[in-house]
Amino acid sequence: MEKVGFIGLGNMGGGMSANIQRAGHPMVVFDLREEAAKPLLEGGARLANSPAEVAELSDVIFTSLPGPKEVEAVALGSQGILEGIRPGSIYVDLSSSRPSLIRQMEPTFRQKGIHILDAPVSGGKTGAASGDLAVMVGGEREIFDRIRPILESFGDKVFYAGAIGAGSICKLVHNMIGHSVRQAIAEGLTLGVKAGVEPEALWESIRRGSLGRMRVLHEGLVKTMFRGEYEPASFALNLAFKDISLATELAREYNVPMPMSTLAEQIAMQAMNRGWGEQDSSVTVRLQEEQAQVEVRAPHLDPAKAGRFITTHPDTD
Repeated sequence: MEKVGFIGLGNMGGGMSANIQRAGHPMVVFDLREEAAKPLLEGGARLANSPAEVAELSDVIFTSLPGPKEVEAVALGSQGILEGIRPGSIYVDLSSSRPSLIRQMEPTFRQKGIHILDAPVSGGKTGAASGDLAVMVGGEREIFDRIRPILESFGDKVFYAGAIGAGSICKLVHNMIGHSVRQAIAEGLTLGVKAGVEPEALWESIRRGSLGRMRVLHEGLVKTMFRGEYEPASFALNLAFKDISLATELAREYNVPMPMSTLAEQIAMQAMNRGWGEQDSSVTVRLQEEQAQVEVRAPHLDPAKAGRFITTHPDTD
C-alpha cells in the first residue's frame, strides 16, 4: 500500500488526512503547528521536519493549504516538496488555488519524473471529517485512476475534470456561482420582508420552487442570516473572498465578463473591511440588510427541515 505524505493539517487537511489514515495507509505528515499532527501521530503517522522530508519518505504527497502563496512556497521553496520528492512519485494539491500556478509548476515536476494533479475539494470542514466531499481532479487521467482509491477515502464524489488546472477551475466556478446566488437570495428576501411578507412564507416560495434543490446553501442561510449569527464559521469570509477573487482573476485572464461575481467580490471586500473576515462567509448578507434597513429573522426554523428537498417537478409545482 502506498505511503502517503500530507502537508497542511488545518480545518480541511486534518479531516482528510485522518480519513486516509483510517483507510490503512502509512503516513508521513507535516504542519507548521506540530500540535495539529497529534491525532495522526497517535494513529502511527511519522512527523517530518519539512515538506521536503515528507516528499522524500512518501509515494503520494498531498497538500491542503490556504492559497497560492502557500502552495508555491511549500512546493517550490527552500526545503519544499521539489527538493525531496523522488522520481515516479505523485504530488496532489488539494488547495483552492490559482489554475495558472499548478500549470506553471507541472513542467518543473515533470522534468524530474514527478506526476502532479490539482484536486480541490468542496464540502467544508464537516465534509472533510465525514468524507462527504466533492473532489475535482485535473491532470493525467492514468494517474487519477491510479490514486482514485486514496481520493475516495476522503471524498464520496470524486471525479476527473480534465487536464492539469481543470480541477482548480471547476472549484472556482463552483464557489463563484454559490456566492453570486447567495447574494441574489439575500436581495430577494430583504425585498420580500420589507414589502410585507413573512420570512417563512418567502422561504416556502424558494423551497418549493426549482431553487429548493440547492440544499446546502439553504441550510447555511437558515443557520446564519435567519438567526443573525455568523460564528463559528462553516466557511470563513476571508477564504470565500480569496476564492471569488481568484475566479474574477481567471475571468480577466480569459476575457469573460462576470458582473454578478465582480459585484459579489466587491460586497465581500466591504465585509472584510468591517473586520468580518473570520466570520462565516454568509455574513455579507448583513450589508444587504443594513442597506435595505430591514432584518430577515426566523430563528425557530429548523435548518434540516428548511433545507429539505422537495421532490415535485419544478416546472409543475
